[in-house]
Amino acid sequence: MQKIGRTELLTQYAKGRRDFSAIDISEADLFEADLQGINLNGSDLQKSYLPYSNLSQAQLQQAQLQAAELSDTKLCQSNLSQANLQQANLSRATLRHANLRGANLAYTNLQGADLANADLRDANLNYANLSGANLTRTNLSQAQLKGAILFRSHNVNFSNAYVDCSTIYPDGHRHDCQASGLNCES
Repeated sequence: MQKIGRTELLTQYAKGRRDFSAIDISEADLFEADLQGINLNGSDLQKSYLPYSNLSQAQLQQAQLQAAELSDTKLCQSNLSQANLQQANLSRATLRHANLRGANLAYTNLQGADLANADLRDANLNYANLSGANLTRTNLSQAQLKGAILFRSHNVNFSNAYVDCSTIYPDGHRHDCQASGLNCES
């Protein structure tokens, strides 16, 4: 995997290059970068700093984005399937119509994120914070939501999602596992 820096990436992108698949740009400072339509499939962006960036329609399949700073980032219609976003900060990010199928979002901050019409099938959202998130028509089928915080999130459809006694629902309550006969592990 080739390591490239901020300047090289932005220069090549400005010249029309869009395919940056399988590159290492970890820990890069890409604050407010406009990288709409970029292909970063399989790339390493761990601990990258990308707040207020535009990654709409980006290809980020199987990208490594652990602990990346993506607050207020535009990721509309981006493909993040099978991406690892564990412990990333996606607060207030716009992920409308994004493909996050099978993505690892465990311990991720998604507070106030707009996930309307996003595909989160088979995603790992264990212990993620989705407080105040917009989940209108978001597909959460087979998504793991153990310990997830969904307080004041909007339009959540838990059909076919995996929740447990530690999941905090939009109204702030947890499921009463004893009354329903569920086994709740602490």
